[in-house]
Amino acid sequence: MKTYKQWWSEIWIFMNDSRLVTGLLIVAAFGILAWLVNLFVDRVLFALARRSKFHLDDEILKILRRPIWVSILLTGCLFGVEWISPQPPFGFIFQAAIKSALILLWALTINRTLLRIADDWIRHWRSVQREGTEIISLGINIARVLLLAGALFLLLALWKINITPLLASAGIAGVAVALAAKETLSNFFGGVSVLLDQPYKVGDYIVLDSGERGEVTQVGLRSTRIITRDDVQISIPNSVITNTKIINESAPEPRFRVRIKIGVAYGSDVDKLEELLLSLARENDLVSPEPNPRVRFRRFGDSSLDFELLCWALRPHDKGRLVHELNRSIYKSLNSAGIEIPFPQRDVHLYSKNDISERS
Repeated sequence: MKTYKQWWSEIWIFMNDSRLVTGLLIVAAFGILAWLVNLFVDRVLFALARRSKFHLDDEILKILRRPIWVSILLTGCLFGVEWISPQPPFGFIFQAAIKSALILLWALTINRTLLRIADDWIRHWRSVQREGTEIISLGINIARVLLLAGALFLLLALWKINITPLLASAGIAGVAVALAAKETLSNFFGGVSVLLDQPYKVGDYIVLDSGERGEVTQVGLRSTRIITRDDVQISIPNSVITNTKIINESAPEPRFRVRIKIGVAYGSDVDKLEELLLSLARENDLVSPEPNPRVRFRRFGDSSLDFELLCWALRPHDKGRLVHELNRSIYKSLNSAGIEIPFPQRDVHLYSKNDISERS
């Protein structure tokens, strides 16, 4: 009866004598292993993921399931080719091709995973109205660029391509590009500064140093875009944004202060006027209940008592509409209450030549 060592010795001799058959058997064995691992992922890991409170693990498993069993199968092919040992240069070409497929497979898989995680984070942060989604997008894009560069260098090293001249050429090209794209780089770093400092965010109402006023619709790495009340889009380079004064009407609170100046005739009931103005402000749906509207007696004018109604619009968007509605309702209410709104008047006296000569 043959001993264990004898059996193993015969098997080893067969494997060395029939390398092609052994290589195919290795690939088949890894194929079975890949099928078992895929079955384990489907039956066990997905079941555990469904029971967890973390919803993102299901999506990540869906992304990783195929690359896992494909990687096992490609690893089997790699071992099989190594065992068969084809004649040069075919052995090197086959192994390098399989390793390249593994690198590309996992580069794409990690890229998909990063995008999925970033999308989930951005949706979550927006749902809780938390700032910083632009920084997440920037970080994920930088990570993807680094991932692509790393995969490229691995592929070049795998195929034994000398990357030293490429690095030197890239350095020279980088200097040339930096000089040629000075403004673009300035806008890029300005965009990074805006995303980190966050003087405004998408949805805020800002006033530019040049006087334009509008809602921020996009904060990019190159420029910031706003939409004015005339539905005109303005694109401002970030290098300009970081070096000019920007008024953010939506910060630190989203409400916006509105001032309505009213002049009434001398002799008017100021108590009645104040009560009337406050009631009109409180009844308007566009006026924020906090802080409370208030009326201020500003000065004794030449022909009027000058008052000012102070209230806060719920959003900067509502400023123009609120001023219109308050002016309209104040005018109607003052007329109904019999409170006179004075206006400039001139008395013109006409004299004949005879009257002038008599006076002289």
